[in-house]
Amino acid sequence: MMRELVLDTETTGLDPNTGDRIVEIGAVELINHMPTGKTYHQYINPERDMPQDAFNVHGLSSEFLSDKPVFKAIAADFVKFVGSDKMVIHNASFDMKFLNAELNWAGHTILPMDQATDTLEIARRKYPGAQNSLDALCRRFGIDNSMREKHGALLDSEILAEVYLELIGGRQPDLMLASAQSKTLNVAQGAVQGKAKARENPLASLLSDDEKARHQEFVDNLGDKALWRN
Repeated sequence: MMRELVLDTETTGLDPNTGDRIVEIGAVELINHMPTGKTYHQYINPERDMPQDAFNVHGLSSEFLSDKPVFKAIAADFVKFVGSDKMVIHNASFDMKFLNAELNWAGHTILPMDQATDTLEIARRKYPGAQNSLDALCRRFGIDNSMREKHGALLDSEILAEVYLELIGGRQPDLMLASAQSKTLNVAQGAVQGKAKARENPLASLLSDDEKARHQEFVDNLGDKALWRN
């Protein structure tokens, strides 16, 4: 079983080293590249003001976040949810920089960079020279992102999960399952047919002469077009 977490964060700015903080984390769980319906979502009090530029991106105000828990209070639950499984992140270096800064300040072990899979890097390798923002990839793959009026960590994670599955070749587990089911059905049908052809001497009928006569009478009453006459 392969577990992955498609993850996104929202922040107060671009650099934790200059005082910016995480204000929202969202993640969706994939098992063998298929969404399980399990998610992680948390708003976080950054303990500072919200710059207008950041507010314009995600719409999270200082007032809204003022009664939310600080990162230190949710750090243990977040680390437990992530575990040692892969995190799928668009522009992973940005989110990992913030996550590790917050974990360090909260006294937790930081996450290794190789625990993250960067969908931006995958897209750049697959479509060099093209626009590879999340919105651009949604347009490329025909993914509906009309609800994305502002950035939101959980919504963006759900959209990114669809993008990620397209980047790695679509919902392959579905196709593999269908193929396996088809193969199993063909094998089963072949086995049945093989057994039928292998029997050289038919089994003796278990019907009595009286039962055969009553069955024939039943068929005769069905009319000339009855399938059982063929």
